[in-house]
Amino acid sequence: MDMANALLGRFLGAALTAGLLLTATGCQGGDAGSRATGDGSPVVVAPGKPGGPARTLTPEQAAKERPDDSPNAADHAYVRHMVEHHRQALAMSALAPGRASADGVKRLAERISAAQGPEIGAMEKWLSRYPAPGGDSGGHDHAAMPGMATEQQLAELTAAKGADFDRLFLRLMTAHHQGALKMAGEALAQGNNVAVEEMANEVVATQSAEIERMRAMG
Repeated sequence: MDMANALLGRFLGAALTAGLLLTATGCQGGDAGSRATGDGSPVVVAPGKPGGPARTLTPEQAAKERPDDSPNAADHAYVRHMVEHHRQALAMSALAPGRASADGVKRLAERISAAQGPEIGAMEKWLSRYPAPGGDSGGHDHAAMPGMATEQQLAELTAAKGADFDRLFLRLMTAHHQGALKMAGEALAQGNNVAVEEMANEVVATQSAEIERMRAMG
């Protein structure tokens, strides 16, 4: 299994396990098997209210009680925009090996590529699993994606070398990451899908740490 599949499996696995503790067969704890199913059919143990006992449910009952985490418009917009956002980060990072002078900048670009490439794969798989209603892709509106570098800024970065490249790369990538954090925060506040929540939290954790690293370098 490649890294993109592993990421997607982790994201989607969160949705499948939300609200459930475990699935088992036969006897389910308690006194002298008082919670056994009797016929060996599988049951699900779901947590009760704080201080209260757990409940034993059939898989069908558990499925009905699981909160509806169907993707909404905010989920679709976030994933679609973040794919494009990540692609620009990869394009910027691809310039570093031949233009950067500082080893720290080169290593940072490598880490960004190693993280965001598989994340794009996971998000594209999510989009395939959850197509937007009506097949509307929404286009690629850069104005809706904070932190995106302009065409002029990308041209300047492409032309720069050495210390000039290092300074410009760190400035543009810091702004790029800050934009990603804003997008992730909006998704966490407005979205409904557990897998998208996992994606957004991953972006927050990874890119917050990288912003601090870039500030220390710049």
